[in-house]
Amino acid sequence: MSSLNALLNVFDQEFFLMLKTPLVRNALFVGALVSLCAALLGVILVLKHYALIGHGLGEVGFAAMSVASLIGLGDYPLVVAIPVVCISSILIMRINQKSGMGGDVLIGIFSTSALAVGVLASAYTSGYSGVYNSMFGSLYAVGKSDVVFSVSLSAAVILIFLFLYNRLFSVTYDETYARATDMNADLYQFLISLLTSVSIVLGMRVMGAMMISSFIIFPAITAKRLARSFRSMLMIAVIVALVSFFVGVTISLAVESPSLPTGACVVSVSVLIMMATFLFKKGRR
Repeated sequence: MSSLNALLNVFDQEFFLMLKTPLVRNALFVGALVSLCAALLGVILVLKHYALIGHGLGEVGFAAMSVASLIGLGDYPLVVAIPVVCISSILIMRINQKSGMGGDVLIGIFSTSALAVGVLASAYTSGYSGVYNSMFGSLYAVGKSDVVFSVSLSAAVILIFLFLYNRLFSVTYDETYARATDMNADLYQFLISLLTSVSIVLGMRVMGAMMISSFIIFPAITAKRLARSFRSMLMIAVIVALVSFFVGVTISLAVESPSLPTGACVVSVSVLIMMATFLFKKGRR
């Protein structure tokens, strides 16, 4: 009952005062940019059946951040996590190409190993409350040092995506044709993997390691259900991601007892939108 009352009083004065605090405002700004990156790259990952790579890389990022805290670099976790996740994504793709082991097997090996390392390191340094925040996200986890770094990298991801839009479109929809036109498809595959790695690490602070991969997938699936072209799919995914983020954050901030993790709220809203889309399409049939 108390949770329901909190939701009904979401627009009271205390809530707006919370939004005016620099910490929450910065987290919202960073989260909106990460949502935009996740939506753009999620469309490519879903169309190319690479959706599970987000789950594996999220747990690798969690392990990297936990180890960074363990070795005394907890104030600069992104500096450690981004190179580690990028290298892991390249290794997954390279081993998959050379050995033919299967992407799902490699992602399972990397993710479960990284999860074990991350939980042990995080439990040793910050206790299980630190594990909880890292797994499921918190608006208050975004520090001042993260803001400039996150904004710069998010802007770089978006600009690279827009600048190489035609080539990424070609590799996504018809890789065979792209190779026939002498396009270096492997290079763009690695670029997609690197951009995804950066977006996942940036989103982990707000969304959490377990939630960021789901947030990449659900807006893209919703957009695929509604769109009739690649461009419209991107636009719908961006809209769904931004709406899910801001509604989820609003719910997370409004409910004080029990405290709701930001990442879980955002993903839950995204799931509800996806389910509503499926029901709407089914009803039209």
